[in-house]
Amino acid sequence: MKVGRMSDVTSWIRHGVEMRRPLFVHESLPLSDKIIIVGGGLSGMSCAYRIAQKRPNLEVVLVEKSPHIGGVITTWSEGEWVCDLAVNATRAHPAFWRLVKDLHLANEFNPSQARAKSRWVLLNGKRHRLSPLSLLKIGPFKLLKSIRKARSGGASVAELLPHKQIADALTLGIVNTTSEHVDADFLMPSMTRFGPSPPLKGSKLKKQIAASYPLFTPERGAVASFDGGMQTLVHALQSQLESLDNVTIITGQEVESPESTAKQFDVPLSSILWTAPVVDKGREQTKLSVFAVGYRDSDVANVGYGYGTLIPDASIPISGILHESDLHHSKRAPNGHRLFRIMAPHTRWEGDEKEIQKSIERLLSKEEPVLFRNLGVQTIPSYPPGYLRDLSFDSEGCSFAGWGVSGVSVTHVVDEAERVSELF
Repeated sequence: MKVGRMSDVTSWIRHGVEMRRPLFVHESLPLSDKIIIVGGGLSGMSCAYRIAQKRPNLEVVLVEKSPHIGGVITTWSEGEWVCDLAVNATRAHPAFWRLVKDLHLANEFNPSQARAKSRWVLLNGKRHRLSPLSLLKIGPFKLLKSIRKARSGGASVAELLPHKQIADALTLGIVNTTSEHVDADFLMPSMTRFGPSPPLKGSKLKKQIAASYPLFTPERGAVASFDGGMQTLVHALQSQLESLDNVTIITGQEVESPESTAKQFDVPLSSILWTAPVVDKGREQTKLSVFAVGYRDSDVANVGYGYGTLIPDASIPISGILHESDLHHSKRAPNGHRLFRIMAPHTRWEGDEKEIQKSIERLLSKEEPVLFRNLGVQTIPSYPPGYLRDLSFDSEGCSFAGWGVSGVSVTHVVDEAERVSELF
């Protein structure tokens, strides 16, 4: 079931560490005359766009159960306040830069603000700035021992990073659960050396990858984002898909399974690419409420400019605070104001908004915010220890992609779409 390009130098320059992640693509998918992509989120949209571009003679049908495509990528706005509900920026990866270029979004895609590079974690009630020196809190020798042990496969992030608070802060910020419940191979395949290794030295590979970026070469550790939020990307992708003669978008139609989809559209099972969430027996999901909170500059003058703060302390209902207006090149708040995005895992919070208000009073400002909005709930799939090692769809007969399968970041799903299209 797992197929893909050979692990050659060219592939590693194009895709970097994403080459360590498996592709679950049926060998007959590229031979199809018509393919059905189930799931109209970023993964499904990206796959449809890349495959339809590669094969203009191939009929591509994108099926989404909700009334619109875009999936979890949502941007909320109210007046001059702008806040993403899920992903708000992208880390550096040439595949994402290539997508931006091909969608003609270069003028609306910019690096994060230089002053907002700092990231913090709340340790024992105090904010600690994350840096290479944070390793001292773990202990370099202890960390190296844990990394070596984790390379045997199937370890949790807690086993890989033997500092409970730092490890929990990391996993809560990405997959909304604590580190003992998260697969280290899934979250950090380079550290655990999951999958194939690059065919050349890491320093040489990084140099060649850096030279491959279109638009601009990102600085180390920087992220980039769109003017107007991530919805800008969704709208551009939708516009391009609607302009392609070989693409059909069907919304408001729910399908039960790959088998029923193949029967409904009269195609073989091998012509189904499933990018919707995978409903797995026994696989848990977690929920997270998102809040937008705005203040006058003077009321949060003591809050440093940065990317945000991760909060592993389970006694606090908030797991993270993102500094939305600090981070982005584009404006996210009215003049003289700052906007923060608050994440509240439902494992910590039972729905009383007063608890959130008490926490932000303690963590941000005792002054009354000028904006307090509950933006809704996000659902995040679980990736338990051993998940990626044991992941298999050999008996299914169709293909699978997306962050419900083998990756959780926007860079993963965008790059994965490219890798899938290269098989055609």
